[in-house]
Amino acid sequence: MPIHDIISLLKTNPYPGRGIVLGRSVDNCSALLVYFIMGRSENSRNRIFAETPDGIETQAHDPLKLADPSLVIYHPVRRIEANGDILHIVTNGDQTETIKDYLMEGKSYLDALMTREFEPDPPIYTPRISGMLFPYGSYMLSILKSLDMSPDCCSRHFFTYDFPQPGEGHYICTYQGDGNPPLSFDGEPLRVSLPQGGLGEIADSLWSAMNSDNKVSLYVSEIDLVNRESMAIVKNKNRGD
Repeated sequence: MPIHDIISLLKTNPYPGRGIVLGRSVDNCSALLVYFIMGRSENSRNRIFAETPDGIETQAHDPLKLADPSLVIYHPVRRIEANGDILHIVTNGDQTETIKDYLMEGKSYLDALMTREFEPDPPIYTPRISGMLFPYGSYMLSILKSLDMSPDCCSRHFFTYDFPQPGEGHYICTYQGDGNPPLSFDGEPLRVSLPQGGLGEIADSLWSAMNSDNKVSLYVSEIDLVNRESMAIVKNKNRGD
């Protein structure tokens, strides 16, 4: 599989929608978790990421302009302890809660997502993308999308990665590009090379590469593979970042 530069992918796609990157730091000491949101509508753009004790949540930047919270307000990232392991869940919707609840009951990531499907937003039927990061840096990614943009069939795809190479990861997003309506992401998650440097430099590189009109918020977290401690950086366009 070819290795793509994540910075180039972001620079050349003005509207990937929502995106997840999971991977390994260049020094091989940390796992990296990235989640971003982009928006074209006022409702989508009227958001910020706010840090919580276990991750982040989306909030309305201006509550008076919030038209419909059902698909835009959720917890994209949650850190949980299940079966003695620290797990990080990242998604583009309220399926975060489904995955969390199933894991806490001793069930699996796959079990949880078999109960969910794409978003009910015709004619786009936005895919639900999700990921889970395990303690030693392995991870899973998935996409639930409509077959041929039809509401009649949900196509579910799951991908598991054991030991990514240092400085590499995998990237999945909701849309192929800035279409009308935008087409769902197609194929396997892309194998990508990750930016070098510290957490701040990585976040700055990704944020700068995102389309200035459509970008809304970015979350970048680094999880130490030995002590499991994590650090995170949040950027919000509505806060002037």
